[in-house]
Amino acid sequence: MPVPLSILDLAPLVSGGDVPDALRRTLDLARRAEQFGYHRYWVAEHHFTPGVASAQPALLLGQIAAVTDHIRLGSGAVQTGFQTGLSIVEQFGLLDALYPGRFDLGLGRSGQARVEKAAKEPEAPQEERVVDGLLIPKPFSWAPIFASKRTALASSFLTQPEARPLGLNDVLDQIFALLAGPVVDDEGNEVTATPGAGADLQVWLLGSSGGESARTAGARGLPFAANYHVAPAKVLEAVEAYRESFVPSAALAEPYVMVSADVLVAEDDATARHLATPFAVWVRSIRTGLGAVPFPSIEEAAAFEWTDQDRALVADRVATQFAGSPQTVAERLETLQRVTGADELLVTTIAHDHADRVRSYELLAKEWDA
Repeated sequence: MPVPLSILDLAPLVSGGDVPDALRRTLDLARRAEQFGYHRYWVAEHHFTPGVASAQPALLLGQIAAVTDHIRLGSGAVQTGFQTGLSIVEQFGLLDALYPGRFDLGLGRSGQARVEKAAKEPEAPQEERVVDGLLIPKPFSWAPIFASKRTALASSFLTQPEARPLGLNDVLDQIFALLAGPVVDDEGNEVTATPGAGADLQVWLLGSSGGESARTAGARGLPFAANYHVAPAKVLEAVEAYRESFVPSAALAEPYVMVSADVLVAEDDATARHLATPFAVWVRSIRTGLGAVPFPSIEEAAAFEWTDQDRALVADRVATQFAGSPQTVAERLETLQRVTGADELLVTTIAHDHADRVRSYELLAKEWDA
């Protein structure tokens, strides 16, 4: 049997559209995803991004839960550097109180990671290679973007003055203590997260390398999501670090890995590649530090004037997007699953036309289960 397929949604804006339009599309896609048989529907957290409307996962997940019946819902990921453990537990505790047993609390360490990456020394060069049919490209460095003045401006709104984000283990300690609640100090004083204490949440960590997130997920016996779509160069080291660090827990007896991929499916390879034309322009907007723009139309993308530097900037993401017929994409996803040993795959699709996006997910689901 194939491994389960799940969806990661950014609630993307498209050129000519607006936030209400993007959110309506997300609600429609979530309903359709449930009908198509997808296992989970996750939404991302991004801030100051002109082309992404999923800035507040918990708020959006509540709306999605209201229009679906059983598909698991989750965050991919709540950025722990920008919130307290209490605020996270209260948000997802409220969701669980309204729609019990349906939520995954996916966590990332974006706030702390930005500080570290801005100060990080350049890594040793890694050449592009193919591992058992899976392309592992050269890594992309986010350090210049995280050190930019625009990032500093954004950060000034994301955290309180002089605030420093907790380390990943510290915020996890807080979250698990509050979920188990009440929390009692050494003098017998107690506090209880209401809502939150006793919530039936599955806690995940997400990571783009073999660093702290992967190792912590393994050491705590939590499920782990590795990003092939964001950081394809690091996916193998991420899953390896997770498995090497894994210690059985009450949550998991064995490691459980979900791996993401950029996907676009159409009736044939040529049509899919045509629909995927704007993807490179969209990735360029991210890689230049401006944040994802509203997804361009095919005509707008065709008119874009590329430089060699631009093409090099997006080459790894374009080469690792799985765009093609249902059979072509399913075969590439099977390769990704085989090489990484993924227990589940998380696919993310953006197209300018909503019907093309829905059709992509429908065709893939039918092929995957055939």
